[in-house]
Amino acid sequence: MEKVYFTKEISSESLIKIYEKLDCKLGGRVAVKISTGEAGNNHYLKPSLINDLINKLNGTIVECNTAYEGKRNTTKDHLQTIKEHGFINVDLLDIDGDKSIPVVGGRHLKENYVGKKLITMIQC
Repeated sequence: MEKVYFTKEISSESLIKIYEKLDCKLGGRVAVKISTGEAGNNHYLKPSLINDLINKLNGTIVECNTAYEGKRNTTKDHLQTIKEHGFINVDLLDIDGDKSIPVVGGRHLKENYVGKKLITMIQC
């Protein structure tokens, strides 16, 4: 049976405590995949809540532009939304375009598109 960690306290400090309980030390460059949120809403993890943990991990938030209409489907609008929501250290993986990768054994897809920067990061 897997362990589940729970905290009643929603704070930057409690996120770090939970991470430390995992006893899993990450090294090197750490990508943190979260949503920086859609423009006009507040349903996303605020930088004030997650920045201390990201700094402890030596992490960078990574995202791609969305495939659906909104204020994150172009790089220009996405960067503006990121700024408006208070994020500083975000790497858009498709800022230089997409790359097709094969989906081995895929039932519905034979290929998928990912940000070119993702491929570069994995190869480093």
